[in-house]
Amino acid sequence: MSSTQPKLADWMIELDRDIATLDGAKQAWTRTSIAERMALLSAVRECLYPVISRWAELAAQHKGIPEGSPLAGEEWTSGPYALMSACNALLETFSKLQGKTYIDELPVRDVPGGRIAMRVLPHNLWDRLLMSGVTAEVWMEPGITRDNLKENTASAYDIPEGQRQGKLSLVLGAGNIAAIAPLDCFQKLFTENQVVILKLNPVNEYLREVLQPALKPLIDRNVLRIVTGGAEVGEYLSNHPAIEEIHITGSGITHDAIIWGPGEEGRRNKAAGTPRNNRRITSELGAVCPTIVVPGPWSEADLRFQAEQVATQKLHNSGFNCVACQMLLVPEYWHQTEAFLDQLRGTMATAPDRPLYYPGAKDRIGTYTEKYPKAERLSAPQASADRVIVPLRGQGHDHAHNNEVFAPLMTEMRLPGDTAEAYLRNAIEYCNTHLHGTLGANIVIHPATIKEIGKVRFDELIASLKYGCIAINTWTGVGFLTVQAVWGAYPGHTLDDVQSGIGFVHNTYLFDRPERTVVTAPWRPFPRNLLSGELTLLPKPPWFVTHRRAHIVGELLTRFLYKPGWLKLPRIFINALRG
Repeated sequence: MSSTQPKLADWMIELDRDIATLDGAKQAWTRTSIAERMALLSAVRECLYPVISRWAELAAQHKGIPEGSPLAGEEWTSGPYALMSACNALLETFSKLQGKTYIDELPVRDVPGGRIAMRVLPHNLWDRLLMSGVTAEVWMEPGITRDNLKENTASAYDIPEGQRQGKLSLVLGAGNIAAIAPLDCFQKLFTENQVVILKLNPVNEYLREVLQPALKPLIDRNVLRIVTGGAEVGEYLSNHPAIEEIHITGSGITHDAIIWGPGEEGRRNKAAGTPRNNRRITSELGAVCPTIVVPGPWSEADLRFQAEQVATQKLHNSGFNCVACQMLLVPEYWHQTEAFLDQLRGTMATAPDRPLYYPGAKDRIGTYTEKYPKAERLSAPQASADRVIVPLRGQGHDHAHNNEVFAPLMTEMRLPGDTAEAYLRNAIEYCNTHLHGTLGANIVIHPATIKEIGKVRFDELIASLKYGCIAINTWTGVGFLTVQAVWGAYPGHTLDDVQSGIGFVHNTYLFDRPERTVVTAPWRPFPRNLLSGELTLLPKPPWFVTHRRAHIVGELLTRFLYKPGWLKLPRIFINALRG
């Protein structure tokens, strides 16, 4: 090194060493056979299983969840469960990649706008038992038909192995949900054929302790490296000449700093349309996600159950979810609006206490409560953190429309509509035109109301709601956990108006041109559903923040994924029913 060149810090030298190793392996990785990839995924499953307990325990400790708390169930399902599920799903896909015969097994139907929808859940007997009544569809972009679907699926594997070109990508991991970073790596490794350097977020870089051993087969193969560090490490990697692509799960501010540059420099570059970083970048960046409550003939039990549903959409992971419900839309003239809101307030106030572990949450809550003095604090005086509902009335709510709170605070807006359909149209228009981002939207609607609107018309309304994941009588977080589905913003965002991001992840069926995921769940839980004739065995879902045995069910489900068996089912069902 000449005397005129700056001296590299030790951490830079170490990163350069990792990058050089990955860069040297990228071409061989693109030409790795399907059999070898399946062997690697099977090896990851075996390495993951011994650390699943430590993974859930470690995450719970760092988030301030008490030992033995049902809240630890979140760390099971959104951590090792999701990664084990991805291994299983990719193994199945690769086992039938020749001729893409797995596509032939997926039910398909026509949906509005000349689209087709592939049902990806349930897919087997275990799905039908453990997720009874829950369905997930992937809606394709217009132009994708039954005849050309295979041509637009797993296209990276259509290129002969000898002609594939390797790439080195950087994945900037999220700091909230444990499975996000490894699942993003799987997208790059197995869908896009790229080797990966993963930089963990400082908020949860403790995960390296379990991800290193869990992903050891990929690390030993020199197609993955896991690193930690602050903003300076992220900036160094983002601008490293060997890095060819970037994927980030995080904030739009961080995304724009990578592409356009920081501060005033970034604003000038963005205005001029001259990005500082010209690498291809994909992203998942959150949103002001809505939940639309549709009027209907709700019973008292329905009000209580759906209040738990909406409270979970906000309070799961203490509100630190990019797809948490941030704006609750309710009917202005529905005679049960106040009763539902009373149930919701009570549920949020009495949900298990937990601290605000994510940086900046208190300040974000403070900003909202200063701007909206009528904000309702629902927590008990001794609680670790406030739960807040902010009622919005009238016009001029730009701050609430455009700023993701990323904390246990929800805004509430009332909208007009003489009928359920008219109200739903108004709510969809409101979401599409006023709210920042397109990651996820939830609709809470009674089956009788869907029948009144008509299934065809209801599908047309769903098609007009421009979000990457839509959940009907469940939470879009279930779409995240369904790794066979796609996860990401609604297509069409650009670098200068990135909103919820560009591209998608998960997608273990390797669809090239998906548009969205639509998840649907039963209106009533088992056994109450039996009185109405609904055929489902799903009790109160274990992801509810009110579930009293979620930690037990989460562990049992994860162990079941590793080695399914009939003898394991009774214990899962018993604990699920006792929730």
